[in-house]
Amino acid sequence: MNSVILEEVQNRNDYMSYLLLADESEDIINGYINEGELYVMQFENKEVGVVLFTFPSIDTVEIKNIAITEEARGHGIGIQAIQQAVHIFSKRHYARLIVGTANSSLGNLAFYQKAGFRFYEIRRDFFLHYPSPVFENGIQALDMVVFERTLQI
Repeated sequence: MNSVILEEVQNRNDYMSYLLLADESEDIINGYINEGELYVMQFENKEVGVVLFTFPSIDTVEIKNIAITEEARGHGIGIQAIQQAVHIFSKRHYARLIVGTANSSLGNLAFYQKAGFRFYEIRRDFFLHYPSPVFENGIQALDMVVFERTLQI
């Protein structure tokens, strides 16, 4: 089986189209695009997505944005990318990895649990700060559901 390679990039604005796959608002992305570390995902010698990690506290890594192209989804790429992140950041002595998604993102809610995350907190009304309402699966995105995964090697 081919594995995913995470490669850190510096030219972040070149990856805006990927970031927009996971976040509806370019204005919101511009507010965090220069934070943390941005990695491109390579699979079978092709760019298939990105993941942006930020560091909200001394022991915590946050997946701020993870996006995989539609045609690359369903091949285990996201799970592999998270496994690599667990390895990378465990070696750097971070204690936990967190990620948030909208209450309306039913696929993401299932995906993060399959990837070993557990429910951590709800950030009420988080998506009300977006320039226009976001709807998925017939549900308005209002709250951010935050997941946590303990990092261990």
